[in-house]
Amino acid sequence: MRIEDMIRIKIENGLSCRDISEKSGVPFGTVQKIFGKNTETPRYKTLQALSAFFEGMQGRGSEEALFEVQDKMVKESGTYMYGTSPKKKTDLTPEKRIGKTLEDYEALPEGARVEMIDGVFYDMASPTTIHQQIISLIAYEFRQYINTNEGKCMPFEAPTDVQLNGDDDTVVQPDIFVICNRDKINKRRVVGAPDLIVEVLSPNNWYMDMSIKYHKYKTAGVREYWIVMPEDKSVLVYDFLKADNFVKYSFDDEVPVSIWGGRCKVDFGNIYRQVCFMYEEI
Repeated sequence: MRIEDMIRIKIENGLSCRDISEKSGVPFGTVQKIFGKNTETPRYKTLQALSAFFEGMQGRGSEEALFEVQDKMVKESGTYMYGTSPKKKTDLTPEKRIGKTLEDYEALPEGARVEMIDGVFYDMASPTTIHQQIISLIAYEFRQYINTNEGKCMPFEAPTDVQLNGDDDTVVQPDIFVICNRDKINKRRVVGAPDLIVEVLSPNNWYMDMSIKYHKYKTAGVREYWIVMPEDKSVLVYDFLKADNFVKYSFDDEVPVSIWGGRCKVDFGNIYRQVCFMYEEI
């Protein structure tokens, strides 16, 4: 199996280098070098071990791999929380986080930063300055395009509730989302799948955005999903109406918005120029 294919599977399944090392038996430092593209000629035995692991991943299917990683994460942390240092933490044990409904969600303390997916509460970490600025700049581009073209679509930013499937066990707060059917919007929340969702990754929420939310958004009927990765300076774009695979862009590119036929393009080079000074502390 080619390294490029391994990288694709790694990204699609939200695997860390540590996960790959533990499952394949390849030393952690070696895995880091290979997937960081710091070595051009890995040893044959190393490639054999990695190929066997990733081929096994394909054989089991992404859902099974996802649940295995999720189970491991919960057991190690003892909580369903993702991220660090939330301003308001619910302090619920894993047992008390499952089997929840919209009624339980609405009864949470004011200010609690929580999402509910398939009846499970997930605490959310406070965003970083880079994270927030990138969200604001992308949302601004969407608003400018909509206003210029007199469109009926409406962009929203977190913390706006989205009752994703219109049922009582999933309420999410995407970083940015666009709704083009205004019938889905009421005074309290959006009910139904957005047309476009953008999530900005942080070191502590990669698993949620790249695995759990990816599958929920795809099955709920979201048309387009962007995963912005500030540390890698890249953007993964899924156009679910056309293919399951993503298109990867860098922070040097203009990223076209598929739901608007590519007529709107977000200049990530310009966005990076406005936030690059913040990277000095990363």
